[in-house]
Amino acid sequence: MYPLHTRGNHEFYQGKQWSCLNIWLILCLFPRICVSNTSKPNFLLILADDLGIGDVGCYGNDTIRTPNIDGLAKDGVRFTQHIAAAAVCTPSRAAFLTGRYPIRSGMASSTQRQVLFWNGCSGGLPPNETTFARILHQQGYSTALVGKWHLGMNCKSRRDHCHHPLNHGFDYFYGMPFTLLNECQGTDDPELAKSLQDTYWLYTQMINLAGLTLLIGKLTNLFSVKWKIIICLAICGLLYFISWFSSYGFTKYWNCILMRNHDITEQPMNLEKTTSNMLKEAVSFIERNKNRPFLLFVSLLHVHTPLITTKKFQGRSKHGLYGDNVEEMDWMVGRLLDVIDKEGLKNTTFIYFASDHGGSLESHRGNAQFGGWNGIYKGGKGMGGWEGGIRVPGIVRWPRVLPAGAVIHDLTSLMDIFPTVVNLAGGVVPQDRVIDGRTLLPLLRGTVQRSGHEFMFHYCGVFLHAVRWHQKDSGTVWKAHYATPVFQPEASGACFGRGICPCFGDGVTHHDPPLLFDLTQDPSEANPLSADTEPLFDSVMRKIGKAVEEHRKTLTPVPQQLSPYNNIWKPWLQPCCGTFPFCWCDEENNKADGIR
Repeated sequence: MYPLHTRGNHEFYQGKQWSCLNIWLILCLFPRICVSNTSKPNFLLILADDLGIGDVGCYGNDTIRTPNIDGLAKDGVRFTQHIAAAAVCTPSRAAFLTGRYPIRSGMASSTQRQVLFWNGCSGGLPPNETTFARILHQQGYSTALVGKWHLGMNCKSRRDHCHHPLNHGFDYFYGMPFTLLNECQGTDDPELAKSLQDTYWLYTQMINLAGLTLLIGKLTNLFSVKWKIIICLAICGLLYFISWFSSYGFTKYWNCILMRNHDITEQPMNLEKTTSNMLKEAVSFIERNKNRPFLLFVSLLHVHTPLITTKKFQGRSKHGLYGDNVEEMDWMVGRLLDVIDKEGLKNTTFIYFASDHGGSLESHRGNAQFGGWNGIYKGGKGMGGWEGGIRVPGIVRWPRVLPAGAVIHDLTSLMDIFPTVVNLAGGVVPQDRVIDGRTLLPLLRGTVQRSGHEFMFHYCGVFLHAVRWHQKDSGTVWKAHYATPVFQPEASGACFGRGICPCFGDGVTHHDPPLLFDLTQDPSEANPLSADTEPLFDSVMRKIGKAVEEHRKTLTPVPQQLSPYNNIWKPWLQPCCGTFPFCWCDEENNKADGIR
């Protein structure tokens, strides 16, 4: 027999043990109920368009105000050597979503057209590519893309949506399937048409001349040729003629559209409402999904030309309309951070901010610069090898998990977001393909001092322009340029004569031996090294050359999504909210019907 007070205590502890056991059993049997929201963070990924690394305060700009982005860096981790996989939109974004160099998915171009040029073309991110959105969807996340896509729409008909965001793991899409252009506004010089019209007209004449020659030869029995060949040439000639004709005034209706999921809500877009509509959609998605794990990819239209800026921000900066647009973008980032805080999600949300590539140096209106500033780095958008085109701002915030105010100088990539997000969500990185991204978690948490990247390959289209080697034992970052663009004018640092620098042909200089730079000592790439000035020159070049050989062994042939045929406008693929070709609608007043 126990004394009364001892027996009471014994019963109390015995009951307590049973209570703990019951709780433990519940946790084991129903893990998703109790631990899913704490073990799986939310993800808010924000990607700016054409933002230069020198445009942001925390990267050295003291004249454009970006307090919200600077606040992210203050509360999180900032990367100083954050590299895009391409210096233009389409391939860079494909790499970001898949964690793979765009040449592996066919999203790198072998022509002078480095990006997708039409909503109504058949090229796009292949359905067999795996995005982080698809894996997170499989892990029970609610996934959404708000903003720019620019990775294709359809393959064989205007309703198959084979390249659409909803076919790549996103539950919800609101935004622009293409990209902003001057044609969307209609007040500036045509941006797309200027670069296409001469090419389309030349191809139209060449193909039709060839077809006519074959037809005459067939009818006069001068030579034997199959009717099938003549018909194919006639169809191709007609397509190029239609594309040439459409580039005069129709671009706004074909490319400047807004969609909600598979439905077109505005054709053409009402640019005055675009910023507020995008922001409302992003905020609404967070509020609707605050009680479950979510992935929200906000793909900003800012700061791409024509720099759509609301009246509230016009004239506020010291750098004209471009500076105004950057400051409005920062305000949008602030609004997203506010709703995360308001909903109590600050400590459970992994936030990432970056740009898809460097700022455009050639963008201008008259004498006013309309593109970004890439700081001390040479080059810009469209230049596959120079730092200014591929080194971008990169910031991560996750309170109570990652250190505040940390700066990482080691080599990182936009492709690293793929394995990082997948691992944090409890998913598994695909094992049936090469993944070029490396998880950032050990680097972010400080458990390692070096990233998983030793070499990084810098492509312009399918052409390898440069290779970076991070020598682990010394910490030196070497960079070898095999090809560089020819600037016009020569000392201008940009390709003003062409509008954007080419990847091959007479607009490129090939270097043998390659131009070698020590980025650790010369980040501006101003002083190329040689065997006479650098004792390690030959050994460094041998090491880089061997890495290129090994890298090329991992490449396999894939369909080229940006081939001339895939990147030409096809009427039967053109998204249209009316009866083609009379495509016009404004369904924004009824948007509640389409929101999930």
